[in-house]
Amino acid sequence: MVDSLRNSIVSWVMKKRFHQIELFMKYPHDVQREWFETLIDSAKNTEWGKKYGYKDIQTYKDFKTRVPVQDYDTLKVYIDRIVKGEQNILWPTEIKWFAKSSGTTSDKSKFIPVSKESLEDCHYKGGKDLISIYYNYQPESKLFTGRGLVLGGSSEVNQFSENSYYGDLSAVIIKNLPFWAEYQRTPSMDIALMPEWEEKIEKMAQISSEQDVTSITGVPSWTLVVLKRILEIKNKKHIIDVWPNLELYAHGGVAFTPYQNQYEEIIGKPITYLENYNASEGFFGIQDLFGEDESGLLLMLDYGIFYEFMPIEELGKEFPDTKQLDEVELGKNYAMIISTNGGLWRYLIGDTVSFTSLAPYRVRVTGRTKHFINVFGEEVIIDNAEEALRIACEKTNASVSEYTAAPVYMENDQKGAHEWAIEFDQKPSDYSFFAEALDNALKSINSDYEAKRYKNFVLEPLILHPVEKGTFYNWMKSRGKLGGQNKVPRLSHDRKYIDSILSFVKVNR
Repeated sequence: MVDSLRNSIVSWVMKKRFHQIELFMKYPHDVQREWFETLIDSAKNTEWGKKYGYKDIQTYKDFKTRVPVQDYDTLKVYIDRIVKGEQNILWPTEIKWFAKSSGTTSDKSKFIPVSKESLEDCHYKGGKDLISIYYNYQPESKLFTGRGLVLGGSSEVNQFSENSYYGDLSAVIIKNLPFWAEYQRTPSMDIALMPEWEEKIEKMAQISSEQDVTSITGVPSWTLVVLKRILEIKNKKHIIDVWPNLELYAHGGVAFTPYQNQYEEIIGKPITYLENYNASEGFFGIQDLFGEDESGLLLMLDYGIFYEFMPIEELGKEFPDTKQLDEVELGKNYAMIISTNGGLWRYLIGDTVSFTSLAPYRVRVTGRTKHFINVFGEEVIIDNAEEALRIACEKTNASVSEYTAAPVYMENDQKGAHEWAIEFDQKPSDYSFFAEALDNALKSINSDYEAKRYKNFVLEPLILHPVEKGTFYNWMKSRGKLGGQNKVPRLSHDRKYIDSILSFVKVNR
């Protein structure tokens, strides 16, 4: 009775919020202009605001011709000072929390400032809006009659100093959650914040296997590990036999396509799969269309973030020709730039996106600005790789759980190629045919790759290395990279990752 009442109240509240979502969908440019003005005005008396004359900025043109595009390295000197306790540097209100992000483009940790405003008006709001969108899609949902299994990062909360703290974004969020959210979530905070990943997985599986879980949130690769362990504990074939009321899986962090068949098989009944797009720097997008209508993620425009979009050909310029929302084009690849209520200014987050809709604005993540293969002018991005794998799996009745790819360089008389290490959940009957299907799919998707493959003039057929199940997990473990915040690098411009994986396989045979 209590659970049903709580579900009814939450459902009513969430449905009310959806009307606000519809407002920014209807008036996107007005909402973004208001946020632009609010952010500039808020920061005008900070050290950063004074340096770039925010008091005199009247238009977007003023902003983009005055403030250079930033990345973590260019902001690090300011962030380091905030870590040590200085305030009013990048943002006017006190910042004492930092989201630690290992990323996949650098081995060095990044510490992203998290203000009270970015926590409440961005990260928390994103979580609530995800539920609002879901209730709008499934108005009879019983989501809040059970527990929500949340698979967060592997880092506990740590202290930089007496007044500053850091951890994975999920750890920072969990540590600051309101009491009602803590009541709904599982596992308990002491387990969720455990630093030792494998011990945490075991305790999480043991505890949640005895609860009535109605929703799951987490990165697909790591969530699968937990679900498989739960099936072992309960000696069941399908998750639905453990959690009969499970209805929602909210996922993000990596593309879901390589995992979808595995989830459908392991869960055992149709549920809703809802994608979200968030990072340590902010919460950016939520899937709002389902089934055959699904096309990209709704860009969330009222989270204290001002968006700019940089055509890929402008990468590397200090003052690139960036675009506002009303200037973007469908299907074109852009690097996303954000200015936020956490003090990030014209910050290049490293993701590339393309727009699938302009009314309302929906995007899909196509890759990373540093994660692609373009050694020979082929310009293969993650989006290409995911779609080619989907086609190859369909043709060979296979499914892929993890992969990485890199170039083979031209040496002496040897031509170039792409080399793939793939861990299959369901192996193809013929690896050679799979490799051929993957190669042909890439050619059909990417005309630059097709041109370089023409008659093997520049690129030879791709090289496939199938690896045993568990290889990528054990490789990540050997590098100290277990946890929801860590992701397998998919494409690389150099051979650092693939050589490491292939060496790991060789050593462990």
